[in-house]
Amino acid sequence: MEVSQKTKRTCIIFLGLLIVGILGLILEGQDAITIAAAKKAGILTSEQVNVAFQRVGGRIVKKGVEESQLVKKGDILMELDSKDTDLAIQQLETQIAEIDAKIKQNSNGVDINYKKTDTKQQQMYHEIEQQKNALNAAEASFTEKSLNNDRMKNLLASGAISESEYDVALMNYNVAKASVGQQRSALGKMVTGSSDEEKSVLLSNGSANGMNLDVIDNDRRDIDNQHNVVAQLIHQKENLIVQLEMKKVEKERLTLRAPEDGKILKVIVKEGEQIAAGSPVVLLESNRWYYDIYLSEDTIHKLSEGSEVIGTVKSLKEPVIGNIRYIMAAPGFADLKMSREKGQADLTSFQVRIYVTPMENLLPGMTIEVNENELHS
Repeated sequence: MEVSQKTKRTCIIFLGLLIVGILGLILEGQDAITIAAAKKAGILTSEQVNVAFQRVGGRIVKKGVEESQLVKKGDILMELDSKDTDLAIQQLETQIAEIDAKIKQNSNGVDINYKKTDTKQQQMYHEIEQQKNALNAAEASFTEKSLNNDRMKNLLASGAISESEYDVALMNYNVAKASVGQQRSALGKMVTGSSDEEKSVLLSNGSANGMNLDVIDNDRRDIDNQHNVVAQLIHQKENLIVQLEMKKVEKERLTLRAPEDGKILKVIVKEGEQIAAGSPVVLLESNRWYYDIYLSEDTIHKLSEGSEVIGTVKSLKEPVIGNIRYIMAAPGFADLKMSREKGQADLTSFQVRIYVTPMENLLPGMTIEVNENELHS
């Protein structure tokens, strides 16, 4: 059966349109090869953390986790033997308590000594006043004996008394004179350190209140030196407190805790094993997940750090939403060599690192694809 001319014409038109459409797709970059080339894929990777004891080493007495165990930040991973540190803390606490007792004793001693010195000062004022009264009495006696001596001397000259009677009067005179000297000397020693004005006041009215006395001043200087002893003890205590805090920090470091949420990939050591400070003991897979894609320089201008990127995983229905952490020039092997028939120049590739939030059924190792044509800042 022959095909009609009209049918032939229709088929030719349809084929022509089909060819034109295919050529248009090719020219516009919408063919299957171009679309496939626009798909950028990266492997989802989890940042891994080598967990170690900070600045402490020792024997492991407790292992609190196993491989593949999920942990939260702060969970105990391991513990080191703390006996030596506990003894050091106990010793420092004992030393601090002893110094506290010494500080209290010396401080109380200072207060007591000040009160004793004040009492002693008042007693000395009273004794000075008594000594001044004794001097006054000695001077009065000397005046009396001096007058009697003069009278007896005149009587002797007139022959009214004998030599022996005058000798008694002269002896009493000399004794009274010596007594005045002794009392004055004793008073002078007692008021050592006082000013001439203070001495004048004492001699005029007999009051010693407010006089500066060397004995009292020396006592107070000795007490002031006790303040220095207390200050030194306080300084020693402060140093011991610092040492104690350091030991407490050291003890805290003997307990290794998870630095963040994650999964235990590997436990490197065993219980009873001796480890050095800073040696990794646990490998932790963190919840910080990322993947890298490589884009050409004619696409990278669409993006910036912090931009949202939507990816897909074949086995998941939900999109994988991430954010660009950084963009940097990729190594030379990733550059695009443009030896195509259109003759375009080579293009530098850029590495784009994208961090994603963990989601259900999404696992490290999965491939995430991103459509380059759908990227935007």
